[in-house]
Amino acid sequence: MTNEQRSVRWDQLTLEEIGEAAKAGVIVVLPVGATEQHGPHLATGTDSYFAESVAVAAAAETGDLVLPTLAYGCSLGHTDHWPGTLSLDPETMARVVVEIGRWVYASGFRKLIILNGHATNGPPCQSAILKLRSDLPQIRLRFVSVFDITAEVDGEYTKDAPDWHANQAETSLMLHLDRSQVRPDRIVDEEDRTVGRVFQYAVPVVSRSGAVGAPSAADAASGERLFAMQKSALVDLLQRGRTEQDPAF
Repeated sequence: MTNEQRSVRWDQLTLEEIGEAAKAGVIVVLPVGATEQHGPHLATGTDSYFAESVAVAAAAETGDLVLPTLAYGCSLGHTDHWPGTLSLDPETMARVVVEIGRWVYASGFRKLIILNGHATNGPPCQSAILKLRSDLPQIRLRFVSVFDITAEVDGEYTKDAPDWHANQAETSLMLHLDRSQVRPDRIVDEEDRTVGRVFQYAVPVVSRSGAVGAPSAADAASGERLFAMQKSALVDLLQRGRTEQDPAF
């Protein structure tokens, strides 16, 4: 297998190919998502699907490596009100990310980007970064989410609901990437009832359907444009990260 033909997926490579990638100084990307209810119209694996799709598309351009997706996230806010959600506790998720990071390091890699697809994965992943940085001082880490990787991307996600879920942006992306995971006849729009409030609320308190936003306005063309933005932003991050040196005094 030549470099041009080499898969960017860690689990499709041999030990020798992974070792060569480590020696070449490539960046490893860990997609983290969730398995959770996404309203009546989107599949439960939506967040994982997006994180993996962006990671693989970008790495295919830069030559970096993508780990198997962590498809279980911290989804406690969805509660057991609706069927479909499978959640890890924050401590459990943080521990899993730490252990994955340690094994990536053991394989010879020194740069790891955690590419997130689910909002409340932030605290456990950031906790994992603190632990890894303390235990492995030579590792370089970055946490970034597909939905706010740039201000432009963030604007696309929040235009129909600041505290969105299964909204126009996510539905448009899925219509572009895999229409079979969308049930158009089941789409329900719901306003964002969190606007202006002081406290944070579990999803069943603010949504009847499990969705927040205006997924009825979604279309595949918008999803294609949004995906291109996400991919371009991650490509830029990987290219800059590959050559970045530690700050010098």
